[in-house]
Amino acid sequence: MEPSTAPYPAQIELNRDYEVARWRPLVNWLLAIPQLIVVYVLGIVFQIVTIIAFFTVLFTKKIPTGIFGVLALYLRYSWRVESFALFMRNEYPPFTFETTAADPGTDPAVYAIEEPGELNRWLPLVKWLLAIPHYIVLLFLFIAVFFVKLVAFFAVIFTARYPEGLRDFVVGVFRWQLRVQSYVSFMTDVYPPFSLR
Repeated sequence: MEPSTAPYPAQIELNRDYEVARWRPLVNWLLAIPQLIVVYVLGIVFQIVTIIAFFTVLFTKKIPTGIFGVLALYLRYSWRVESFALFMRNEYPPFTFETTAADPGTDPAVYAIEEPGELNRWLPLVKWLLAIPHYIVLLFLFIAVFFVKLVAFFAVIFTARYPEGLRDFVVGVFRWQLRVQSYVSFMTDVYPPFSLR
């Protein structure tokens, strides 16, 4: 059986250059506090809606468009805020709440996902188990991200440029994490790749 060459249903990107204002590493985390509060509240809604999605897939093999949109909204919004709080961009994330699968293109941090048709009825019972290898790898990758952020902090302060390889690594780790989150939130049955790309 040939491996699929199609892109993963969830696409995560950061479409901006590597230039960042020197002062951003010092204050972006502080400026992000109102956004982080919104992410926290949306996270609670996300957890509730994920439970509802579990039962809708179990009984109907589908996620209603409205529920799917709320799940996509949270993942998109959290990616925008994370990319800002971690000073990978200058642009403040908008307080917009699009419940569409396709990214509206209003922000450099992009999260888009293809809405699935029919889903496997029984897969929600084991997705958490199938994702354990990803969680183990992601644990180590996020430890690496911590150290990469320390290096990037000083690089941006001194050069006003986020080192390309470092930012690509951080974006790749978040891409991986958001794909796994999309999978375990019943938004797709396609198993996430072990890949930063």
